[in-house]
Amino acid sequence: MRAVLQRVLEANVVVNNTKVGEIGNGLLVLLGIEDADTMEDIIWLSQKMINMRIFNDTNGVMNNSLIDQNGSLLIVSQFTLMGSTKKGNRPSYIKASKPEKANATYELFLTHLQTVFTNKIATGVFGADMKVSLINDGPVTIIIDTKNKE
Repeated sequence: MRAVLQRVLEANVVVNNTKVGEIGNGLLVLLGIEDADTMEDIIWLSQKMINMRIFNDTNGVMNNSLIDQNGSLLIVSQFTLMGSTKKGNRPSYIKASKPEKANATYELFLTHLQTVFTNKIATGVFGADMKVSLINDGPVTIIIDTKNKE
């Protein structure tokens, strides 16, 4: 799994001119899934996201987690995160899971996340053409890949 975490003041997702998910203070997470992803990756990434100390404390130092901030999550599936740009000018998405497997893993990720994070979790619509809007706070953007845990 590959995730792009963006610290936001607010974010939302629109599908077919309808707002389907929105949050205030928290993290917008763009999530890419590959066939090699396992429950271990889901558990590890969930914990990493909610405990990552990328929110400012009272002294303006990034020392607080999403939990400390009482923030929310907006999770958006994005297969293009798995794109490889090693050859040519057209990304290869060979590592990205096919929609059926990716959707099952995405749903499992959301289900697990709800067991470890009690604040608001909003989502986009898997496989849809989504319009994502955000006010990036900082900006603070972190990229996490579960295949690079060490």
